[in-house]
Amino acid sequence: MATEPAVSSPPIAQQAVRREAMAVLAASDTGEIDALLAAAGELPAYRELRKPESGLLMLRGRISGDGAPFNVGEVTVTRAAVRLASSETGFGYVLGRDHDKARLIALCDALIQTERYRSVIESRVIEPIRARQSAARKLAAQRTAATRVEFFTLVRGEDTAS
Repeated sequence: MATEPAVSSPPIAQQAVRREAMAVLAASDTGEIDALLAAAGELPAYRELRKPESGLLMLRGRISGDGAPFNVGEVTVTRAAVRLASSETGFGYVLGRDHDKARLIALCDALIQTERYRSVIESRVIEPIRARQSAARKLAAQRTAATRVEFFTLVRGEDTAS
């Protein structure tokens, strides 16, 4: 009886890198990804395994995080899948109906898996987006901190115990 070879899963570190990269790309703009990819230089050819398609996803929630699950509502999601000539497969999922963004994210996901393009995509695409997002979060935190009100109570003389 012949056994089939086990399908090896990517190392946990590579999964974490891909997950973090996809989070950064999903929170960015289509034009930003496209411009940074174009500036990254010559990219390999790819083919679409799954053309971008939109569908609905049911969101579920829980009261206090541990209560009974309930349906919150539906959200539109677009997904795409591409394969490089070197056989790396990338997947892209985005909220909304942005087909170009899903395709670009899938391409970045595939490129991150290659030895040749990993550092290029990380340094020329993901890092600039990450830096911009971090600066925007820092600015929002500073603006919020500027409106912070400190409440304190003054103790009157007759309220103190003698």
